Amino acid sequence: MSSEVSYTTEEIAKLLKISKLTVYDLIKKGDLPAYRVGKQMRVDAADLEAFKNRSKGIRTTADVPSSPSGNEAASAASAAPPSLPQNGVRPLVITGQDISLDILAKHMERQIPGVRPLRSFVGSVDSLISMYRGQSDIVSTHLLDGDTGEYNLPYIRKFLIGSSYVVVHLLKRKAGLYVREGNPEGISGWGDLKRPGLRLANREKGSGARVLLDEQLRLLGIRGTDIQGYGREETNHLGVAGKVASGEADVGVGIEKAAMTVGGVDFIPLTDECYDLVLLKQQGNSGWIEAVLHIIRSDAFQSELRSISGYDLSETGTVLYET
Repeated sequence: MSSEVSYTTEEIAKLLKISKLTVYDLIKKGDLPAYRVGKQMRVDAADLEAFKNRSKGIRTTADVPSSPSGNEAASAASAAPPSLPQNGVRPLVITGQDISLDILAKHMERQIPGVRPLRSFVGSVDSLISMYRGQSDIVSTHLLDGDTGEYNLPYIRKFLIGSSYVVVHLLKRKAGLYVREGNPEGISGWGDLKRPGLRLANREKGSGARVLLDEQLRLLGIRGTDIQGYGREETNHLGVAGKVASGEADVGVGIEKAAMTVGGVDFIPLTDECYDLVLLKQQGNSGWIEAVLHIIRSDAFQSELRSISGYDLSETGTVLYET
């Protein structure tokens, strides 16, 4: 296999038929050597082949000590923390889809020595599940508990039983409904979704927008399956807004920022959505956790977020809960 061939994390996930988060977990543990090219992580074909052989129990020349000191090197390697790869750079997986997380990752890479932020674009529920499984280090969540009106903490406590973590507020943003420009259907709130004939563009299960919608429908006694298009799922806010703009749907649920990007869509704000981060507390994590909190509270980071319309940063950096 040519040494010049390399793969992205997405390609590795497809080749091995595993999730991208699992690929990141392998990189975090040092099982799969990787390096950064621009914003992309890449894995050489030779390293992938060696990993596959190790998984099959096949011993390769790379696994054989080349000198009498090999046993000492193996002993030292086994004593190192499992989450630190051999090059001493620790990957930190950050989950979520908001652009604020890309900005955070950029600041982390510049300001925290010895860490490599890796971005995974998954929804809030999948993010919490990945943290529970030890596959991610910083997860974003914007999940509404309809019974209490509280965001995130009720879900975090249920998903992360037995885990140690810090919950910090990142930002607030407007969430509500997308309608076609001029609102020809006269939609004003959640209750209008029970109106016969309305076509919905929905988000995927596990996303914060989907949970917001499902909680509102539950409180109003509306069955999602009674809404035309409820089973049609888009994987991001722009996709939902695009379906409404094109006339394929009459209404969709999402955040205000996407409506500013997609032409032909009006936005009906219905709630202030809390977008929070959960930082996993484990042995050796305290240093980078403090550094991340410092970045979130810094003028440089918040100034960059202020340049993006639609964010409320009045409580950014507030620790909401810590185990």
